[in-house]
Amino acid sequence: MSDDEADPELLELLRQHLQGKLNLRNDEPETGVLEDARYVYDNAIDVAIQMRACKDAAAVLHAQMRDKGYSTASWGAHELHPDPAAMHGSSGFRRHGHDGGGEDGGEEVDEDDEESGDAAAVAFVFTMDLLNFSFWSAQKEPERRFAVEYRGKRWTGYWSMVAALWRALDEGIPITDTHFWQDEEACTLEVMRHVFRSCTDEEMPLLAERLACLREAGQVLYEKYQCHPLNLVLAANGSAAGLVNLLAEDFSCFRDEHPFEGRRRPVRILKRAQIFVADLWACFRGERYGAFRDIDKITMFADYRVPQILNSMGCLYYSPPLETAIRAGREIPSGSSWEVQLRACSIWCVELILKEIRQTHPDARVNAILLDFFLYDTIKEMEAAGKETVPHHRTRSIWY
Repeated sequence: MSDDEADPELLELLRQHLQGKLNLRNDEPETGVLEDARYVYDNAIDVAIQMRACKDAAAVLHAQMRDKGYSTASWGAHELHPDPAAMHGSSGFRRHGHDGGGEDGGEEVDEDDEESGDAAAVAFVFTMDLLNFSFWSAQKEPERRFAVEYRGKRWTGYWSMVAALWRALDEGIPITDTHFWQDEEACTLEVMRHVFRSCTDEEMPLLAERLACLREAGQVLYEKYQCHPLNLVLAANGSAAGLVNLLAEDFSCFRDEHPFEGRRRPVRILKRAQIFVADLWACFRGERYGAFRDIDKITMFADYRVPQILNSMGCLYYSPPLETAIRAGREIPSGSSWEVQLRACSIWCVELILKEIRQTHPDARVNAILLDFFLYDTIKEMEAAGKETVPHHRTRSIWY
């Protein structure tokens, strides 16, 4: 066909479009998080990204993740994360062989038990991520910070919350039951203080806000999802982005979006909504209730730990006033320009690292979720070993 001749296939596509027979829209859900992160990065003045450092970080992180065989199995390997296969039986709250004999209690799991175990795991993960925020301590001495003692170990930070949930279930408190959340006589602030009681003098932060999250979620699940988060997951029809959008639309406590520098619509970050999807994906190894056809649309989970390690690796750098505030331990208000820049630029930075890994190693099985999990685990290991080189920023909020 010469340059002067019309392409018959293109003509037919144009004809169908003009006749309204061709659907050119992409009806697959999008969260908008990555788009908004790019917008903030393009307009940020206090947080920037060092591209050379991102390339170096990509090489180091890929090598470390490869050598450790890092995958969704790494998430499930932690003794406090739920194991659906072990959460079967009458109570529905078994995990990692802690109850009964043998690795999984010594019982054969039938289909009904597997389904009840799956439902219990989804309920646990939903509760976990509903309350997954604000664990940093104002105490300078590690031994004085909020901590939970459970099964002979002391847990701090995020793990203190997860340990407290298991402890409550062991004590017969149905902390993952949506009916319990709505019972204002049974689920009270005093009960929350008992569930999340510390082995130090410091109380878990924002207990009243955590109770409010349970109350709201219980009400929404009652009104729209037959009282169980399992139905929420099913409503997303296997779309990770769709589930994130349902959470942000139906639950104000998951609607992590903020104004930025006069922009007409808020910047979507959606940390806890996204991490719920990611935790389901990891918990179920990408199968059953963790099967999402678009899981790679999930970004990293913008909190205060991942920006910390990105800064220590030289990937993120800050303006002198912001760096001074962080190093001085001054609290940065939630939703402020500084805070939005820190979180959004972290999302974009991890995306650049991920892109570099995929370009250099096309066969690498990695996404933003696994990168985030690995970075978080790494900075926590550095903290435990006393090797943190820079502090994390301090913001007290329900968003992370």
